[in-house]
Amino acid sequence: MAITTSTTAHTSLASVTLEVADPEAARCFYTAFGVDTYIRLRASEAHSTGFRGFTLALTVSGPATVDGFVAAAVDAGATVLKPAAKSLWGYGGVIQAPDGTIWKIATSAKKDTGPATREIDEFVLLLGVEDVKATKQFYVGRGLTVAKSFGGKYTEFATGTSSRVKLALYKRRALAKDLGVPADGAGSHQIVLGSTADAFTDPDDFAWEPTAEQS
Repeated sequence: MAITTSTTAHTSLASVTLEVADPEAARCFYTAFGVDTYIRLRASEAHSTGFRGFTLALTVSGPATVDGFVAAAVDAGATVLKPAAKSLWGYGGVIQAPDGTIWKIATSAKKDTGPATREIDEFVLLLGVEDVKATKQFYVGRGLTVAKSFGGKYTEFATGTSSRVKLALYKRRALAKDLGVPADGAGSHQIVLGSTADAFTDPDDFAWEPTAEQS
């Protein structure tokens, strides 16, 4: 279906809501992990199997801070999918929360230049999509502004003034490989994106709904 920009309200990402079976348990985990102010939680019986098609990523200042976030998550009940380690681009690790959400914690720094902190420099919602170019055009048609784009591999959108979360697109299979999980999955994504405009669903079935004020 063609996107008609003249009649489509301009959208930006205002919030991220995770659908979980036990909101109180999830709230305890995310408070201990240190990201509770960045997300919302909603009770849901939605079911999924395998990869849910997205990750939430934290960019931090240095390796010691990565290790601190990973340790806090594991102490609170997370599972390590990829132990924190050095790579060509920096240092990072991947964990899975008790509710099933996958988180990546990383830094471009290979050495610490100061003590570990609990500060998050950037918070990114990375959607794994089948066709990055087509999904990018879909979102551009809804008023999002492209900040970075690397052909059909990766797209990053400018962060709206009402959000602390950056939205980016990556090929689904490449994202799964980066996270250390199989790409196959079915059922609900178990995430809802808060829209500054109307409700809609993107080409990969990620649902957006008008944002309500945090209670």
